[in-house]
Amino acid sequence: MLTPNPQVAAMAPYALADLNVAAGTRLISLAQNESLRAPSPHAIAAATAVLEETFLYPDPDWTELRRAIAHVHALVPASILCGAGSMELIGALMRAYAGPGDQILAPDYSYAFFRTMTQVTCADYVTAAESDFQVSVKALLGAVSEHTKIVCVANPGNPTGTCLPAAALRGLREQLPDDILLVVDEAYGEFALGSDPLFDLADSGNTVILRTFSKAYSLAGMRVGWGVFPHHVGLETRKLLNPNNISAAGQAAAAAAMLDVGYMRETCAQTTMLRQKLTLACRALGLHVPDSQTNFILIRFASEAMARSADQALRQRGILMRGMGGYGLPDCLRATIGPEPDMDFAIETLTDWHRQEAHP
Repeated sequence: MLTPNPQVAAMAPYALADLNVAAGTRLISLAQNESLRAPSPHAIAAATAVLEETFLYPDPDWTELRRAIAHVHALVPASILCGAGSMELIGALMRAYAGPGDQILAPDYSYAFFRTMTQVTCADYVTAAESDFQVSVKALLGAVSEHTKIVCVANPGNPTGTCLPAAALRGLREQLPDDILLVVDEAYGEFALGSDPLFDLADSGNTVILRTFSKAYSLAGMRVGWGVFPHHVGLETRKLLNPNNISAAGQAAAAAAMLDVGYMRETCAQTTMLRQKLTLACRALGLHVPDSQTNFILIRFASEAMARSADQALRQRGILMRGMGGYGLPDCLRATIGPEPDMDFAIETLTDWHRQEAHP
């Protein structure tokens, strides 16, 4: 009988959102942190324009995409690596720099893929406590050991939505030993108003800053991520990337989306307005919602039973939020910010649910 590697056999399958609703009910998915609107028309046109050339392999150097990213963010193209979503880059980094006996450190409520890839590399996953869903630099530094190889911080965080100021992350880097790789995943960075860029931290030689086109650029279906890497880290990481990892259409769409800065900012502004509306409505119901700087909010209920009850009430109307039991937060639901009519319907449903719970 064929048997997998032990670390793979011990892993649970990647937890996907449950998108099942009753037959005949319109699905409103607020479970996957997708954008509330379609990509920039320029991105759609750029992807369409290259379809006749898709009998050829895509550019393995992502030349135009790198050039667009570098232009917008004042970077050197050679410092940029692109992946099939930031997930591919995270996976490659961990396989390049961690293995048995090493530790990968992250905050308590971190992006689940950090843990998944730690298991793949046979390293040990270690977490540091957070305070009210906020990453604690002090706790992270206190959890560092002689075996720590990589520290991963999603900023803004998923599933919390909270954001550390740039100065705190710079302080973390300064206090970490030089031989520890710091990976800052800024998948939601475009939504973080007033946050200073951290790309120059890659100049330290031991820090990688990651971003994605899946959120603010509305290209989740294209699977395009990117990051700024120190030269030597980029060389080693690239060995583990598929040499044709992003389709020609994906590269063209992402480059055009990156250059359409106004459209991206408009997407973020719409998201911020609707996020605040949902946050205030939930808080008015007595629910705890941390301040988010992403395209979602985390809603904490009085108990796990109350979270299940709210989830059932939402599902009955076709509204799907993401249960957070897998993150150790069974009393929470995570709600993606969607189009305004869907958000209004979600607020109406939660209000009705709360009224029924208060007066059964």
